[in-house]
Amino acid sequence: MSMFCYQCQETAKGTGCTIKGVCGKNDKVARLQDLMIYTVKGIALLQKKGLEKGIRLTKANHFMINGLFMTITNANFDDEAFVEKINEGIKLREEIKKELTAKGIDLGELHDAATFVAESTSEILAKAEAKEVGVLATENEDVRSLRELIIYGLKGMAAYAEHAFNLGKENEEIYDFIVKALTATLDDSLTAEQLTSLTLETGKFGVDTMAMLDAANTGAYGNPEITEVNIGVKNNPAILISGHDLKDLEELLEQTKDSGVDVYTHGEMLPAHYYPFFKKYSNFVGNYGNAWWKQNEEFEAFNGPILFTTNCIIPPRDSYKDRVYTTGATGYPGFKYIKAREEGGVKDFSEIIAHAKKLPAPKEIENGKIVGGFAHAQVFALADKVVEAVKSGAIKKFFVMAGCDGRMKSRSYYSEFAEKLPKDTVILTAGCAKYRYNKLNLGDIGGIPRVLDAGQCNDSYSLAVIALKLKEVFELNDVNELPIAYNIAWYEQKAVIVLLALLYLGVKNIHLGPTLPGFLSPNVAKVLVDNFGIAGIGTVDEDMKMFLG
Repeated sequence: MSMFCYQCQETAKGTGCTIKGVCGKNDKVARLQDLMIYTVKGIALLQKKGLEKGIRLTKANHFMINGLFMTITNANFDDEAFVEKINEGIKLREEIKKELTAKGIDLGELHDAATFVAESTSEILAKAEAKEVGVLATENEDVRSLRELIIYGLKGMAAYAEHAFNLGKENEEIYDFIVKALTATLDDSLTAEQLTSLTLETGKFGVDTMAMLDAANTGAYGNPEITEVNIGVKNNPAILISGHDLKDLEELLEQTKDSGVDVYTHGEMLPAHYYPFFKKYSNFVGNYGNAWWKQNEEFEAFNGPILFTTNCIIPPRDSYKDRVYTTGATGYPGFKYIKAREEGGVKDFSEIIAHAKKLPAPKEIENGKIVGGFAHAQVFALADKVVEAVKSGAIKKFFVMAGCDGRMKSRSYYSEFAEKLPKDTVILTAGCAKYRYNKLNLGDIGGIPRVLDAGQCNDSYSLAVIALKLKEVFELNDVNELPIAYNIAWYEQKAVIVLLALLYLGVKNIHLGPTLPGFLSPNVAKVLVDNFGIAGIGTVDEDMKMFLG
C-alpha cells in the first residue's frame, strides 16, 4: 500500500484509498498531507506547553489552522507547497522551543512530532513515508477511528476559523481547543470513552466556530436576504470565482469594478449574492454552473480565468488548466498562485484581471434565475408566516437536506427525494448539496419557497439556529419534537464538523448518505447509532415512507 486515506465519502470501496486518491491526489501528496498534520500536532504540543504557563503564541495558532485547511479533500494537490509548508512548520517549531526555553519553561521529553529532523526535501519525503506519521500508525481500530473523526472535525473547524480570521474575527478559546484536541490524538493513555467525549466537545467548538464566522460574514457584508440570482451570461470577459472565502471575493470585486470584467460565482460561492454588500458591484453578474464535480466541462465552457479561494479543485483538463489560479490554502501543480495579503493590505488580483481581458466572454450553458438567501435573520423575518403555515397545516414537515454534492451516481437519490416530497413540505438546505434540487420547479407554500437555501456549508449553523428558534416559538422541550427530519449528504471534512455540531446541539436521527463514513469503525458507528440514531439511506420510496410515517 503506497498511501492510506479515508477522509472523504468517495474513498475507494468505502474503506480507503491505497494507491491513488479518488480525489486525484497521488500517493506522494497523500503522504505529505499526513506529515503536514503530524507537523501541526508537534506545534500543538509546544503550544500546549506554553498555555500551561499562561503563554499563548499567536503564530502557532495561525500555522495550525492553515496547515489543517491545506489537507482538506480537494484543497491542495501541490507537493512543493506541502514541502514548503512543512519546512516552515519545522522552523516555526524550533523558534517556539527557543522562545519557551528562554522564558524558563522546561519542555521535558517531547513526542517525535515535535522533534523529528528534516533539513531537506529528500528528508521530508523520507519522513512522510515513516510508519508513525500516517493514519495507520494507530493500531487499535476504534481509537484510530475516534482520533480521525476528531482530526477531520478539526480540519473543518480550521477552514471556518481561517475564513473568520480573514475578516478580522478570532477566538482564543477555539484555538486552545484545537491544541487540546490535536495533542489528545497523540496521547496513548486516553480511552475510547474519553475520545468519544472529546468528539462531542469538538462539536461544541464547531458550533462556536460557525457562530464566529456567521458574525464575521454578517458583520462585514450584512444579513443575507432573499435574492434572485442570474444563471445566464453577459457579453463581457469574466472571472469565475469558486470556493468559500468572501474576503477574496470582496477584494476581487473592488479591483474589477469599472474594468469591463464581470465576476461570476461557482459552486459554494453562489450564496455571496445573498449579502447586501456585494449588490453594489454592477459587474457581479451571476452564478455559472453547478457543484464542484462538474467543473471540467463548465470551466472549459466559461472561457475566462478561474480563481479557487478554497477547496473543491479536481484535476483539470488541458484545455483550461492555464486559466486556473489558486490562493489561500489551495494549490495544484502548474496553476498560478496568488500570494497572501500582507498585514493590513489586500491580495493583488491584477494578473488574473489582465488575463480575463484577453479572453472571450463565457459560453451560456443555462439561463434563468434561482432564489436563495434564507439564513436565520431572513427566516426570522418571515417567522410569523412560517409559524402560521405550520399551525394551519399548510407546512406539515421540514426536511434539512444540507451538506455536500459529489460524483457518485447514487447521489441522484437526493434529486429524486426532493421531487417526490409532498407539496406540504419545505426543504432547508445549505452547502453544495442544493445543486441536486435548487433548479427544480418545486413551487412554494403561501409565498414561502419550498427550497430555502441558507448559504454555504458553514451556514448549516443557520439551520440549527432556525430549529432552536422554532423550538422556542412552539414552546417545546426538545428540538427533536419539531416537525423536522434530517436527510443530509456529506463529502468532506467540513461536513464532519457540521455533523458533530448538530450532535452536540442534541439533534438526533440524522440520516447520512450516500454512504456512511469509511473512517467509522463498527464499534464507533454503533455508538453513534445507539446514542444519536445516526442512520444511512435506503431507496427513495422506502425512506419517504419512513420519514413521513
